[in-house]
Amino acid sequence: MPLLIPFEEITHLFGEFKHTAFRLETRRGYASDRQGARFQAFLRGILPEPEPDHPWNVNVREKTEQGARFCRVRVIDEPPTDGQRFLMATAAGNVAAGEDIRVLARSKAASLNLPDNDLWLFDSRTLVRMDIDDTDTTIGVELVDDQADVLAACRARDAAWRAAVPTAEVWAQVRSSL
Repeated sequence: MPLLIPFEEITHLFGEFKHTAFRLETRRGYASDRQGARFQAFLRGILPEPEPDHPWNVNVREKTEQGARFCRVRVIDEPPTDGQRFLMATAAGNVAAGEDIRVLARSKAASLNLPDNDLWLFDSRTLVRMDIDDTDTTIGVELVDDQADVLAACRARDAAWRAAVPTAEVWAQVRSSL
């Protein structure tokens, strides 16, 4: 059993990384989203407004202005779940702040043998594995030191990135089918 720590204990990494912060998202949805008013409004057909002053977006802007890069690949089902559609609908605000967000079909992710757990990879050196339970709630994170695991995450990142497409392209198709 890995040693889990609270997510809050790694948040400093989002301000301290120098070059890249990469996220792989593999879940069909997240409890933290479902509990929010924006998600409930989205389910009623109200598209979420961008939040440029949200601390996440402020940090992304600051880091990208310094030359750093935030990027993520979201694995999505075909058709996407409500949670995945919500994330695509909210991505434009993150992208406007400077984050590059792409999506990858779950079938393609499986063919690439990508990890089936969410992770963050900072500067191709620091790996954080997310421990998320069956209710899509983050239980904690594992800070991984093993260089073989970090290298495997770098390879997964590279494979996912090459195969993924910008969220806006997929969201335009999904949105037109609603």
